[in-house]
Amino acid sequence: MPPHEPPTPGPWAVVVNPTKFTDLAQVRADVLRVCTSHGWPAPAWYETTAEDPGEGQARQAVADGATVVCPMGGDGTVRAVASGLLETGHPLGLLPGGTGNLLARNLKLPVDDLDAAVTVALTGRDRAIDVGEVAWDRSEPAIFLVAAGMGLDAEMMAGADDGLKQRVGWLAYALSGARALFRLGFGVRVAADRQRAVSQHALTVMVANCGELAGGLRLIPEAAVDDGRLDTVLASPRSISGWLAIAWHFVSVRRRGHPALVHLVSERADVATREPVEAQLDGDAVGRRSLMSCRVRPGALTVRVSPDTPVQASVSTRS
Repeated sequence: MPPHEPPTPGPWAVVVNPTKFTDLAQVRADVLRVCTSHGWPAPAWYETTAEDPGEGQARQAVADGATVVCPMGGDGTVRAVASGLLETGHPLGLLPGGTGNLLARNLKLPVDDLDAAVTVALTGRDRAIDVGEVAWDRSEPAIFLVAAGMGLDAEMMAGADDGLKQRVGWLAYALSGARALFRLGFGVRVAADRQRAVSQHALTVMVANCGELAGGLRLIPEAAVDDGRLDTVLASPRSISGWLAIAWHFVSVRRRGHPALVHLVSERADVATREPVEAQLDGDAVGRRSLMSCRVRPGALTVRVSPDTPVQASVSTRS
């Protein structure tokens, strides 16, 4: 890999969700201190609103001349800002600001150190990554950067208390998930490209663009954000022993699979449930849905990553 030349300092922007911070003035001061130390000008700041969680602000930042746009909020803010930067080539710089920071975790970026995150956003290299696109119940499509899901994972998100999330982080989702572990599940049919459709009873079905999910769970270690594929996982344990077997599958070095776990790799996936079930998008609950149609948009988003990160990972040869 050739030596990395840091980007030339220029106009840049931060799109911030002000509800995520108790002292936004201090956050702005910290960002200014770091960017000044690297010879960059002060960023332009754009605040999200209930009506526009970040897409319009990202588009405006680009129109105003920003060379890199940095969302600062939860995973929903990241997704909204990414929506405004798709196919533009303008890089997204990831600054920590929420409970999950899921995309940053998958890209091995700082999630607990604002100084380090700003440094990467301003001095790192650009990497093109895939984006997932989902249409619920034949509605207008939305994007996802990490995963879209139905069932248990969505119930965890919908049932987590906001106040508890602020106090204990991902433990709030674990407590919510414990209440949903022994639900009866739902009937589901999944069609993935030309593979034989899968019809079964499941507790959760997830279509992922990345391998790492909430709480550091490496659901699909072989998944890559730039392999041009989506990974669909269906879990259907029927007992405590079934859950334990799946858990062992996740933590064991040699993953031998389990009959209660189905894994499909494809460019698109269509999911239909017999009745509406809870759904989620990058960790945000979106209500009850019956249809989930997903496709991958290869290399649609440019992200600023650490200088030692390869520009592009090897394209997967998974079948």
